[in-house]
Amino acid sequence: MRKEIGGVTYDTYFATIDKKFTYGAPGDPCGYEETLYITDDGIYFVYTYGGAHSKYPSENIFPISREEVKGWILSH
Repeated sequence: MRKEIGGVTYDTYFATIDKKFTYGAPGDPCGYEETLYITDDGIYFVYTYGGAHSKYPSENIFPISREEVKGWILSH
């Protein structure tokens, strides 16, 4: 997925997966995934996607600061 936010382009194809959290079983309409990516420039972002009844019923990307990454990981 590719998304531009605030003039910055975030692209899952060109970034590297750092951490991935999966909730529920494959095909679970309430299940979802949160994947932390890092770009070659050291910029972090989270890609989210889930089932129709999950908190992420459609795919999305949101930026996350280097300072927020540790808290994000600890919350999972």
